[in-house]
Amino acid sequence: MNQERLLKIILSPHVSEKAAIASEKRAEYVFAVVKDAAKPEIKDAVELLFKTKVKSVRVVNVKTKPKRFGQIQGRSKAWKKAYVTLQSGQSIDYTGGVAQ
Repeated sequence: MNQERLLKIILSPHVSEKAAIASEKRAEYVFAVVKDAAKPEIKDAVELLFKTKVKSVRVVNVKTKPKRFGQIQGRSKAWKKAYVTLQSGQSIDYTGGVAQ
């Protein structure tokens, strides 16, 4: 795959309580990804960016929710997140590389 495309697939790490628990217990990391990304592309992007070996990738399309601010009604944006499981002995340090 095109390296330029792989660098644009992962938008940001998704930090939440659920993501922190998954990271501690199952060596699983959560990322916000572009909406048209496929599982093999996400796997290759994580391996390229973080120099790790990926065991599996699960993808979730997060749906929109109704939001309201006073009388103004709207919707939050839909987005896609990926749960990336690393092979045993691997970990990701979001601040700058691989921590082993």
